[in-house]
Amino acid sequence: MHTVVVGTSGVTASDVLAVARGGARVELSGEAVAALAAAREIVDALAAKPDPVYGVSTGFGALATRHISQELRTQLQRNIVRSHAAGMGPRVEREVVRALMFLRLKTVCSGHTGVRPEVAQTMADVLNAGVTPVVHEYGSLGCSGDLAPLSHCALTLMGEGDAEGPDGVVRPAGELLAEHGIQPVELREKEGLALLNGTDGMLGMLVMALADLDTLYKSADITAALSMEGLLGTDKVLAPELHAIRPHPGQGASAANMLAVLKGSGLTGHHQDDAPRVQDAYSVRCAPQVAGAGRDTLAHARLVAERELASAVDNPVVLPDGRVESNGNFHGAPVAYVLDFLAIAAADLGSIAERRTDRLLDKNRSHGLPPFLADDAGVDSGLMIAQYTQAALVSEMKRLAVPASADSIPSSAMQEDHVSMGWSAARKLRTAVDNLTRIIAIELYAATRAVELREGLTPAPASRAVIDAAREAGVRGPGPDRFLAPDLAAADTFVRERRLVAAAETVTGPLQ
Repeated sequence: MHTVVVGTSGVTASDVLAVARGGARVELSGEAVAALAAAREIVDALAAKPDPVYGVSTGFGALATRHISQELRTQLQRNIVRSHAAGMGPRVEREVVRALMFLRLKTVCSGHTGVRPEVAQTMADVLNAGVTPVVHEYGSLGCSGDLAPLSHCALTLMGEGDAEGPDGVVRPAGELLAEHGIQPVELREKEGLALLNGTDGMLGMLVMALADLDTLYKSADITAALSMEGLLGTDKVLAPELHAIRPHPGQGASAANMLAVLKGSGLTGHHQDDAPRVQDAYSVRCAPQVAGAGRDTLAHARLVAERELASAVDNPVVLPDGRVESNGNFHGAPVAYVLDFLAIAAADLGSIAERRTDRLLDKNRSHGLPPFLADDAGVDSGLMIAQYTQAALVSEMKRLAVPASADSIPSSAMQEDHVSMGWSAARKLRTAVDNLTRIIAIELYAATRAVELREGLTPAPASRAVIDAAREAGVRGPGPDRFLAPDLAAADTFVRERRLVAAAETVTGPLQ
């Protein structure tokens, strides 16, 4: 099994994906253990002094003015976890919780939190045992960290609350820890606070969304190329020299991908035949510009994610010179903004894909295709309602594009008076990514049918490879009306599992 070693300098996106989705084992490096021990010595020394230090010997948030005596500090750390584990709503997905836990461990191992090595090791042990705390949808404002979600994870480390075992059954966390030989931790000064104060949930969801959207943008280039073929459009608009004079890198990459898919096509370039047109509609002609802008948004979001993956987010933090200083690095604004930005770009990509689908189905604009791509229009409705479904998904995408990060609701008696709502931005982006997958699947379904209905014209070899692979995967071709939902579900799976991209790349080579 793949193993990810956590050191003091952060982790990579591939590390997060390996642990969250691939079930990789986690180990602490010797460097991380040494840094943990050194930082803990600083915290222990401060805890022994009579002077109050935030997070070590005081209350939290608006209650930070109270100095806590030594005999109450263990209770204080236990209480902050219990009281902050106040989430509500549906359970969050297992991969999100594993990313959340792993990224909190990443910051703990930085040596800036003051957590003991044995606490960090317990976090790794829980991940390696496949024990997943029950975390709920609501409870994070994306400031002072993803407090409620992280608290539910910390509760599991204490042997309290509920968790899901490797068999998928939810049981008391204490029972699951005992079965795997894991001793619950008794938190000491600062440790409870250190386990709660991070942007780990929203960051984990950002990393996974970036991976998914990387595939979806390639998929959208492929389906746009297929739609161009189905509409007998011209690929001249994809010429590299046209995109070189507006040098946005994402635009160039999308155009290059479409051109690679269309190489050798016998369907493009017929726009001057029976129904002359000077140029194709925007949804066809401007596909690289829209998808390219989204790709450049991905690049910016990836840069933000990389910076955050290299960060130690906690409050207060232990500095190398021995100071323990309060700070505001837990604020989720940098992550929240790009999560919202990605949702906007995804909504627009879904919108332009739906417009191409609608054009394929409209006999007045499809340049010779049957109405709704039906076998016997009137008797058959063809893909009429598939486009309704796609339109409904696009409409929801537009609602999901409304930014969460523009909102702020004060909390903690006005101490935390401006929050990021980054967790909410991440949650809606996950829904948007799911919907975008379905939207692209419906365009794929319509475009492949349209290409096959162009009798006597030969699609590009890459298009043929996609059509053949889709048909083998249960995405059926033209014919009389049938129960359509299973076909659309097969198309969704075909896109979601990256088989669409893989099929095209058997001809084109790696797409950008």
